Amino acid sequence: MKNITLSADENLIEAARTRAREERTTLNDLFRRWLTDYTQRQQQADRAMEVVRDLQKYVRTGGRKFTRDEMNER
Repeated sequence: MKNITLSADENLIEAARTRAREERTTLNDLFRRWLTDYTQRQQQADRAMEVVRDLQKYVRTGGRKFTRDEMNER
């Protein structure tokens, strides 16, 4: 694991440490989780769009646009 140095407002860091302690974790762990989520967002969005494109192969509307109310009908 590589170490990095970050700079932030001292009060913000202390508030984050306090919250991390309350959640029984560390700032390092929270940052690692955030970094993982941050780097994977685009991949998740790409996979979701791939699913949408795959589903569009099975759905035909004849070019008709639905209203918000029609889309929300159950």
